Amino acid sequence: MTASTPPTPPFRDPDLPFAKRIDDLLARLTRDEKISFLHQFAPAVERLGVAAFRTGQEALHGVAWMGPATVFPQAVGLGATWNPELVRRVGAAVSEEARAMRARDDRVGLNVWAPTVNLLRHPLWGRNEEGYSEDPKLTSAIATAYTRGLRGDHPVYWRTAPVLKHWLAHNNETGRDVTSSSVRPRVLHEYDLRAFRETVEAGAVAGVMPAYNLVNGRPNHVSPYLREHLRTWTDEELLICSDAGAPSNLVDTEHYFDTHEEATAAALRAGVDSFTDHGTDASTVTARVRGALERGLLTEADLDAAVRRQLSVRFRLGEFDPDHDPYARGGEFDTPAHRDLAREAAEQAVVLLRNDGVLPLADGTRIAVVGLLADECKLDWYSGTLIHRSTPLEGLYERFGADRVEFAEGVDRVLLRTSAGRCLRVPAAPGDAADEAARGAEGALDPALLAGRTDLPPLTTDAVGTELALVDWGDGVLTLRAPDGRYLSVAEDGFLRASAEQPGGWVVQETFRLEPHDGGRLLRHLGTGRPVRVAADGVRVADEASDDPEVFEVVVVERAEAAVARATAGADVVVVVAGNDPHINGRETEDRTTLRLPAHQERVLAAARAGSARTVLALVSSYPYAIEPGPLSAVLWTAHGGQAAGTALARVLAGDVSPAGRLPQTWYADDAGLPDLLDYDVIGSRQTYLYAEGRPLYPFGHGLGYASFSYAGLSVRTGDGTVKVACTVTNTGDRTADEVPQLYTRAVEPSVARPRRELLGHHRITLAPGATAEVFFEVPLSAFAFWDVARGGPRVEPGPYELLVGGSSEDVRLRTTVTLDGEPAAPRPVRRDGLAAADFDEQSGTEIVDRARTAGDAVTPVGGGTGELLFRDCDFGPDTRRVTVTAAGSGAVELWVDGGGPAPVTVPVEATAGPYDHRTVEASFAVGGVRDLRLRLRGPLRLAQVGFSG
Repeated sequence: MTASTPPTPPFRDPDLPFAKRIDDLLARLTRDEKISFLHQFAPAVERLGVAAFRTGQEALHGVAWMGPATVFPQAVGLGATWNPELVRRVGAAVSEEARAMRARDDRVGLNVWAPTVNLLRHPLWGRNEEGYSEDPKLTSAIATAYTRGLRGDHPVYWRTAPVLKHWLAHNNETGRDVTSSSVRPRVLHEYDLRAFRETVEAGAVAGVMPAYNLVNGRPNHVSPYLREHLRTWTDEELLICSDAGAPSNLVDTEHYFDTHEEATAAALRAGVDSFTDHGTDASTVTARVRGALERGLLTEADLDAAVRRQLSVRFRLGEFDPDHDPYARGGEFDTPAHRDLAREAAEQAVVLLRNDGVLPLADGTRIAVVGLLADECKLDWYSGTLIHRSTPLEGLYERFGADRVEFAEGVDRVLLRTSAGRCLRVPAAPGDAADEAARGAEGALDPALLAGRTDLPPLTTDAVGTELALVDWGDGVLTLRAPDGRYLSVAEDGFLRASAEQPGGWVVQETFRLEPHDGGRLLRHLGTGRPVRVAADGVRVADEASDDPEVFEVVVVERAEAAVARATAGADVVVVVAGNDPHINGRETEDRTTLRLPAHQERVLAAARAGSARTVLALVSSYPYAIEPGPLSAVLWTAHGGQAAGTALARVLAGDVSPAGRLPQTWYADDAGLPDLLDYDVIGSRQTYLYAEGRPLYPFGHGLGYASFSYAGLSVRTGDGTVKVACTVTNTGDRTADEVPQLYTRAVEPSVARPRRELLGHHRITLAPGATAEVFFEVPLSAFAFWDVARGGPRVEPGPYELLVGGSSEDVRLRTTVTLDGEPAAPRPVRRDGLAAADFDEQSGTEIVDRARTAGDAVTPVGGGTGELLFRDCDFGPDTRRVTVTAAGSGAVELWVDGGGPAPVTVPVEATAGPYDHRTVEASFAVGGVRDLRLRLRGPLRLAQVGFSG
């Protein structure tokens, strides 16, 4: 070192521990620089040579929104593989591509927002495609595998830094920023927290993103659970990134705080470290932080805590050690190995639900393939841009030969005739350079480059018109497509053009509705909400002030059934490919309304059945459906399988691959079996396979194959804090195939409501014909625990537990019973500790709300009416004489004990100053011994605590 060479600052010294380096860098930052780091797009600090950094790169099943990338099956499809090792390899491939893409485009981020670990509690949730399973054990196993792949296996440096979404109890899109999930302690600890906890504890998670919704009346972005639970599960500095726009929602839509300065301070102090708000413009967020500091709502220590957690992630990503970071040179991109992995994942995700022997299809079979998704490779909101693609039709052509396959999409072909007798006409698409630029590597139009184009000519009218393909996707939501495959779309200038390869976008501009009007139909564009009109310069949506919408006559040129009948006439087997478009009727911001297939697709399915007794239904969808499988020869389901979806499905149909996917969630027989979408009490309302008592259409864990398997030799040993279970599985079929042995448990004599069965472990194994494998499960005793509200912690109840091994939650092949010592129950010491209102055993007509903005729970009757709470085994001691009720609002609390005793006591609560202004009221209540206590709440009061004294 020469005299003129400045010394290397400690934060640049790779030999120092990260903690010391972070301390050094943090001390060098000015307050303004630290404030600037709190926005998603942190600017560079040039004087220190610190680069700009942004949190957030979508990578749910491939690198998204950054151009061409390998597209793997949707997350729910990865969950259906029940194969953590496969999913780990997928995560590794995604992170390799993120590094490779970043090497040539620094907009690609390494702080990846994936995976989504919200449990698939309700199949009508619009974002069902983003989660792995309704079961916390399976979800955490798959999520842990994905995060390990994303992280990489270097002991110091991370290839990418995964952030789990969305904390917490988030399963509805309807009103998602204003609805509150009422989650009692047992559901919180036994269900919603588990998937997050087990994944975080596995050690490959860099952070968490709070969800838009509220939990127990409090927005997730100011949740005390971030501090009380999440940060206690790991020694790593977890980075908490807000969801987009959520910090502003605290004031603008949720009205939880009066000012943005208060909201920003509360979120930062609760643990939010990076604010994703106002896009790339950081000025609004940084001004709010400065305002909070000036008002004394924040301290510089609060800033330091958040910036420290950000820097911890940046150091782990190797940003400050380019010569030591093993991933700094980038990664592999679109390699043969990644393409093979995409196909393997798509194959393993296929679930065979039913088969009467028609599958696999023999070579030489004459196949009719029909349906709206037969020649589609659909993408969702979090997909990357396809480099390669295969549709079911293309896969069947490749596998069986085009001369053996007939195709009919099964759409209605129509003309839309105006009141003047003219028809909508789609001008020919120009073959110009702009059009060629919108085509990808294989000639397909890139929707990102095509959608919203205004250089294409708008629709006009003439005497002949253009025949349009019309599809009703359900609830009257339509798409219209020109003969060249382009969907009618509306750009910002309001004109209708054939200018989209697929429906898509945050606001979908390719959907319409035909509404009866004045003897004809209005064509209403759903993206703008306006009807279509015919203007002199082209067809466009009406201006807001316009009262001149066009009234159309729908002229049917050909019904879908006629095309299906032609295609099926000479077929040996008909394959109907049905399902959803991931951007329509079920997606982010939009929940589904029914489990049923859309009526249009039911028509196509009925026409196929009429054409052939050997009909196979292949459902390609983001979520379950309620179907009537009786007349069908076989039923398969797969999530949208990414770039290799068609090849994978064809190989399964042909028997080149024996299907072994398993359902990651229950398929219900009809809508009547579903709970309310906003009812998050999986225990009380008996939701998911854990508690549901009705017979499902297909159970959790179900899936068939082309081989049979026998189970034998179940053995169980206990000791060292574990239960060890073993059995043998033998392939009794005539082909190599995978099997998924699953271990469940059931408490035989529970004192509280427990799952009717609960997954403890699973394996996916490959066996040749006649081969036998020994399968081992090692389960910690803690897996048998429930959350005991009386003690405020987990407890393994002593007694018998049934162990069940088999091919699904209902296909039990082996069973035995093990008796666990556990910890005996103890009465609630209510005389000593009192009762937290939210720690009830049972309830009716109530919901949990926030006791204060920062922490605590209270209970209130739904809608300010009447509700009841039950607390079992309360120990009042020998001589309780008084009761105190701590509550806010106004109303009354009525108390009594079961089995005789004092008459019910009513404690009035006079109106307080606000929902957080709690008052303690005392009354006489003479009771002794151990009794069940019941409370009836009347009126809009918020009960926080009940106490007892002599």
